[in-house]
Amino acid sequence: MYMALWRILPGPLWLRLFIVLVLVAAVLSALVLWVFPAVLPFVSTQDATVQQ
Repeated sequence: MYMALWRILPGPLWLRLFIVLVLVAAVLSALVLWVFPAVLPFVSTQDATVQQ
């Protein structure tokens, strides 16, 4: 699957690496800005299962 995605990217190696880095940064920023804050109310951070 990743090889098929790599083959459809245009340009030489340095351009492909740049495109992949930009896409990864975009996905991570979307997760941090929209997905994680939307899920946070549904996750209970007070219920710890670790005991001393």
